[in-house]
Amino acid sequence: MQFLVLGYDGTDPEALSRRLAVREEHLKLFREGLASGKFRFGTAILNDDGQMAGSAILAEFPSREALEEWLRREPYVTGHVWQTITVHRAQMPACLLER
Repeated sequence: MQFLVLGYDGTDPEALSRRLAVREEHLKLFREGLASGKFRFGTAILNDDGQMAGSAILAEFPSREALEEWLRREPYVTGHVWQTITVHRAQMPACLLER
């Protein structure tokens, strides 16, 4: 199953510093997800000032429970970066998977 995960950072003055403090851990886990095929796409969500304010990840997991297990280990969750997380079932078109 594919899922679109949207994680929105807090808006408090320390939000960006929390993100930067765990960003390398997040990117390491993301690279592992890319290599294993769990992650298909990821990007930072920027605010109007061009600063990172969230993340979007298209992920593939066998179940919602497996996705939730990953979220419990995700540095942006454990580091209190993402304050709001929404998860949607998704389906990337085959033409993009072939690239």
